[in-house]
Amino acid sequence: MMNNEAVLSSRIEGTQATLDEVLEHEAGAETTEAKRNDIEEILNYRACVLFASDVLRERGLTLSLLRELHQRLMAGVRGHDKRPGEFRTEQNWIGRPGSSIEQARFVPPDPVRMRDCLDNWEHYVSRTADEDPLIVAAIAHAQFEIIHPFNDGNGRIGRIIIPLVLAERHALSSPMLYMSEYFEQNREQYYDRLLAITQHDDWMGWLTFFLNAVRVQSENNLDRAHRLHGLYTEMRQKFIEATRSQHAASALDAFFARPIISATDFFRTGGFNTKATANNILVQLEKTGLITCIRRGKGRRPSRYAMLSILRIAQGEAQVL
Repeated sequence: MMNNEAVLSSRIEGTQATLDEVLEHEAGAETTEAKRNDIEEILNYRACVLFASDVLRERGLTLSLLRELHQRLMAGVRGHDKRPGEFRTEQNWIGRPGSSIEQARFVPPDPVRMRDCLDNWEHYVSRTADEDPLIVAAIAHAQFEIIHPFNDGNGRIGRIIIPLVLAERHALSSPMLYMSEYFEQNREQYYDRLLAITQHDDWMGWLTFFLNAVRVQSENNLDRAHRLHGLYTEMRQKFIEATRSQHAASALDAFFARPIISATDFFRTGGFNTKATANNILVQLEKTGLITCIRRGKGRRPSRYAMLSILRIAQGEAQVL
């Protein structure tokens, strides 16, 4: 589900790649340059979340951490020339492509005031241990988006902040609350609620929207987690029956780790004795319909396989066909 969060958070900012395309890319699929650029942005987002999860307890949620996350987010992708990891020194604004500052929908604080705003933001997130974590997360996210401190990538960093705040306050065991699906599905309301804070000081409207988003998305995420657990339990016996192999559990784990995987990577991650053993297991799983070959190998390119039932659940489809 982390991969799906990375896809959806990046889609809010304009990328077009799907979860399937990201996973196929990691399994060795060729793609167009434009699509590859989108995928790299998504992979950078995922890397940021994983990095933040590793260092949060040691470093806390600071401006220094945000700069490092931004540098990782923008490395080698669109916006890499917009001073990754550095706060802006010029005025920016939000509006339609090509619009002037006079036509902007929203103008963040100028660079001089921005620094004071950032210091206040850091002080707030570090001094509110006794406040409700969800309220702190809502305010921290909104204030960051209003400040808009980077030349690019503010939306994605702002959405990463939400689970970081909750994890730092032990409301989550790890920063893995995936909110971008709700924000992407309710994009106009998401933007309108944020804008209403600056135009009408309507914090109650934003908090109501945010808390409802957390409730809805948490229920969806929990449902998917339960369905994935149920699928794993169901498939464990089916993999044993289909392969009659001591490696059945390893084979299932390989697909749950990477729902789209090449035959080569399947052999490497499954702990099989030989490639022949791994290939035979793939053949048996495909024959019984538990996995699908989405591309036959040719020359040095290995075949690619998918366990579609995992992908359907991860992407929120109502039922697994």
